Amino acid sequence: MRHPPRSVLLAVTGTVALVAGALLPVVTAQGAVPACTVEYAVTGQWDAGFQGAVKITNNATALSAWSLTFDFADGQKVTQGWSAKWSQSGTTVTAANESWNGSLGTGASVSAGFIASTSKTDAVPTAFQLNGTTCNDATDPTPTPTPTTPPTTDPPGTGDGPPALHVSGNKLVDADGNPRRLLGVNRSGGEFMCVQGRGIWDGPVDDAAVEAIADWNVDTVRIPLNEECWLGLSNIDPAYGGAAYVDAVKDLVGRVEAHGMTPVVELHWNYGQYTGNSAGCSDVHAVCQKPMPDMRYTPSFWTSVADTFKNDQAVVFDLFNEPYPDRATSTTTQAWQCWRDGGTCPGIGYEVAGMQDLVDAVRATGARNVILAGGLAYSNDLSQWLTYKPTDPTGNLAAAYHVYNFNTCANESCWNSTLAPVAAQVPLVAGEIGENTCSHGFVDQVMKWFDDRGLSYLGWTWNTWDCSTGPSLISGYDGTPTAYGAGLRDHLRALDG
Repeated sequence: MRHPPRSVLLAVTGTVALVAGALLPVVTAQGAVPACTVEYAVTGQWDAGFQGAVKITNNATALSAWSLTFDFADGQKVTQGWSAKWSQSGTTVTAANESWNGSLGTGASVSAGFIASTSKTDAVPTAFQLNGTTCNDATDPTPTPTPTTPPTTDPPGTGDGPPALHVSGNKLVDADGNPRRLLGVNRSGGEFMCVQGRGIWDGPVDDAAVEAIADWNVDTVRIPLNEECWLGLSNIDPAYGGAAYVDAVKDLVGRVEAHGMTPVVELHWNYGQYTGNSAGCSDVHAVCQKPMPDMRYTPSFWTSVADTFKNDQAVVFDLFNEPYPDRATSTTTQAWQCWRDGGTCPGIGYEVAGMQDLVDAVRATGARNVILAGGLAYSNDLSQWLTYKPTDPTGNLAAAYHVYNFNTCANESCWNSTLAPVAAQVPLVAGEIGENTCSHGFVDQVMKWFDDRGLSYLGWTWNTWDCSTGPSLISGYDGTPTAYGAGLRDHLRALDG
């Protein structure tokens, strides 16, 4: 979707085994109460890593800050986590409180989760310390509170991460082989705020704001990104680019996962000068939607993104928002060839990175995350998607589709003729659905067609813009819906499971 102006974990079929992570029981002497207790669980496991969770209970004097430590014995390495600041030195893992969950009163509990890589068995840690005091041991003294700045009142996440996903036939499935649908919203901002020098996100993305998204019964959040900001190019304010931008994206992904939702990270705006048909701008920089990814920076972007999230199989990669080489080229065949193979494309003045180039860049890192690839006509045309489908050695490739009431393929007849054949062979995800009527009659039709076939869809967008120009689902970041957004919210809440 184009935007309002400035003012306004390894998963090949059969190789992933998710295990129901029963929390380890705490055993103490009868009648004795330890100063703290820690329950540890392996909640997901695959060939090269696993997902874990801890629940910490403070049974002693109230704490204003906490830090949990434990040791891994089998070479495990924490790569990402949520609801705590996770770090590791040698075998010792530390989980320190976030600003919003540092207060831990007597009898209070807090949960956090993490992703770790391993090449061996995942032996369970045997000893835990909270602020230096041994937990699960009734003979230890009461821990001493650590002074800290008073925490904010932001509520914590659930501590339960979303499922690792992979492709099985024409379905997205979890590690147990259960079909999973991606149902949710887009959270726009990361694609344009940074390049405009106005910040990183458009509106709040703290835990309360993410919790408001989850409250709509959302299970997926799509996060548009900007390649120049991620790579920290010289035209980007360092406060909003490079490491600052990457860390902000990682933090948001972690918060989305902490509320049990699947994050979809997506390249929205990229480098490359295009002044042809339907050009969004004449600037070479990533300040608008371009017809295709660029070979100069986009493969590097996806190499970096894939390296960042390759150990977290819950993260989905959406290669490019809305390709439209068909507006530049003279024939449909040329457009689809440009889409898949890139290179020198008629009508496009920069060297194009095709979808195959980007799949190759992701897979070269060892990442096996599910990949989405949208078709032509701003991802509204999938008529030859199967013919030009990129090769993915992992088999974890799905088709992405966007539909608004003003698109060409925006009726059941077109969906039956062009989408149904694709959905019969690969998973189909409508990464953006919406309408500019400030109502929901059209998206109601879209959701019914996709529901009837067990397919996925995400509403555009969780931003407080004018619903006729965004279109916007909300009028407030507490989750107050627009008339358009109420249709999506009520529909998601009414779905089973």
